[in-house]
Amino acid sequence: MLMRTDPFRELDRLTQQVFGNAPGTWSRPTAMPMDAFRDGDHFVVCFDLPGVPADAIELDVERNVLTVKAERRPFSGEHVEMQVAERPLGVFSRQLFLGDTLDTDHIDASYDAGVLTLRIPIAEKAKPRRISIAGTGSEPRQIDA
Repeated sequence: MLMRTDPFRELDRLTQQVFGNAPGTWSRPTAMPMDAFRDGDHFVVCFDLPGVPADAIELDVERNVLTVKAERRPFSGEHVEMQVAERPLGVFSRQLFLGDTLDTDHIDASYDAGVLTLRIPIAEKAKPRRISIAGTGSEPRQIDA
């Protein structure tokens, strides 16, 4: 129902762990961790984005492809002198290939405590429904389709 994996992105993540956290750029963003699950009539996706302000997050949907981009910027200021910098900075991105069974026109997005949560409703056409069958000499019966 959701996505394809990108083996090169996983290789990039492993390389960053071994050789250090190189910052992502808009042309070559770093992947962000996520969870995805179904909750009743909604598909829910949660992205971990600690330290990213809400105005630095972009959500786009085009032809059933959902793109999430976020940027964690370094602390700056006149009196800021960085002592330890282990948290990755730069641009983070993730693309999800949404199936036709999801209603991409009604995605609900919320951001709380560094977690971006998207709730995507299951499309009406994908929900189970009953179909009546007309019979001869008896009243119509229903079966599950």
